[in-house]
Amino acid sequence: MADAGGGAASAAGGGGGTSPARAGLVLATLIGVAAVANLNLAVANVALPDIGKHFNAGQTMVDLIAVGYSLGLAASVLYLGAIGDRYGRKTLLVLGMGLTIPASILAALAPSATVLFIARVFGGVSAGMAYPTTLALITALWSGAARTRSIALWSALGGGVSALGPLVAGALLEHFSWSSVFVISAPLAAIALVLAWRFVPAHVNETTEPVDHLGGILSIALVAALVLAINLAPEPGKGMTAVILGIVALAAAGAFVLRQRRVANPLYDLHVAARPTFWVAALAGIIVFGSLMGAMFIGQQFVQNVLGYTTLQAGLAILPGAIGMIVVAPRSAKLVESHGARFTLLVGFVFCLFAFFVMFLLWEEGASYFPVGLGFLLMGIGVGFAGTPASRSLTGSVPVRRAGMASGTADLQRDLGGAIMQSIFGALLTAGYAKSFAEQIAASPNAAQVSENVQNELTKSFSSAAITAQRYPEYAEAITAAARKSFLDGGDWTYAAGMIAVATGICVVFFLFPRHKDELALLERYHAEDA
Repeated sequence: MADAGGGAASAAGGGGGTSPARAGLVLATLIGVAAVANLNLAVANVALPDIGKHFNAGQTMVDLIAVGYSLGLAASVLYLGAIGDRYGRKTLLVLGMGLTIPASILAALAPSATVLFIARVFGGVSAGMAYPTTLALITALWSGAARTRSIALWSALGGGVSALGPLVAGALLEHFSWSSVFVISAPLAAIALVLAWRFVPAHVNETTEPVDHLGGILSIALVAALVLAINLAPEPGKGMTAVILGIVALAAAGAFVLRQRRVANPLYDLHVAARPTFWVAALAGIIVFGSLMGAMFIGQQFVQNVLGYTTLQAGLAILPGAIGMIVVAPRSAKLVESHGARFTLLVGFVFCLFAFFVMFLLWEEGASYFPVGLGFLLMGIGVGFAGTPASRSLTGSVPVRRAGMASGTADLQRDLGGAIMQSIFGALLTAGYAKSFAEQIAASPNAAQVSENVQNELTKSFSSAAITAQRYPEYAEAITAAARKSFLDGGDWTYAAGMIAVATGICVVFFLFPRHKDELALLERYHAEDA
């Protein structure tokens, strides 16, 4: 079904693969659309302390606002990717950018933390329409080494924008309120919409098979229930709700697998997903991109709450991560071609492990900027190395007609990985913070004077403790010091969890992902089978 845009592909020469007509403009547009999604994914992190204070929100609600966008994206991306494969990727691209505009405005004008969370989810679903189609179109329009280079640019610049999001937000927060970090996405989405309408081909290798709508609904229920269960688990009084959501997630997962095995045209081809170059790459991507989002989520709160950085300084602090990703990603593409995805993934994981190690040992009260920048730099280098092979292995393991499945999974790497890791980090931070503050109150000689209501406010979140300190100026210094120590204690739980996750990823890739020669043989066999 390819139109002229897809059929105009020309050889890149020398076995370098094929590219579409006006390849530069098309790729720039697709990266621009992905950049809008990535900016929204990260832009809220630096504003979380201000948002928490404005709404006097507990740590769990702060976590939900942070994760809401990736929740909407992760829950919808598989279903919407399949719809794009069937009904038109360009249509969903344009629609997603169009809906991003009102979603951004609703978030900026939100009268409550709950409405802000809903607006974030709405924005994530809008991105779920546009974001998966970017990689699907790269897969359909480019081939060979040209595709690998395009994916490397898409991955590097997309990840770089994620890392630059806090800088943009920090600059805005120096002069405007927290709502400004959401407004900025609206004009950028409008520009991306116009470019997509003008330059992106309308139909490229789209399938005529019907969409598994029931499977899509089950996938949404699975991801949404899982992420919400993780976030609500540490919240006092929400334990039963978290258990119920966990049961819903398990039931939806079981029903989804049964559905995909029995339906004639599955939303998610489990036969393809079982290929080691696919599922191991998918798991590796979830861990590595989740590590990036989790580190940014905790890091932005750490530098503001504990080190006292301004919002602009907090945004600047993460720049080494963006630089590391952008510089390393092109080299990652060459490393994938010469040494294979397995080796390149392992290199990336090692850098991510060192990043969490630095955070665990050196991110403490009174720390200089050096360990902060070093932690972000190592994480950026790790994601820069691992991002390209993770995405490239997915797209190379499926037939072009299943490009939506591959791109949806590649997006899940970022979005589900980010949602899960941010949720786990947030839950551990919430539990660790509350436990540490409660222990400090119990050990205080003034413990008997602290009412239950005040203790609940102090242990709810750092922002809530800061507000309480303003109400009791005679104890403000002690409250702030205790809040900082509690945040550091909770943060150590998250960094330890990050190291465990990355170490698990290293083991899975080392033992289960094929070596370079075997990988090439498997990919050749898959292509023959699919043909």
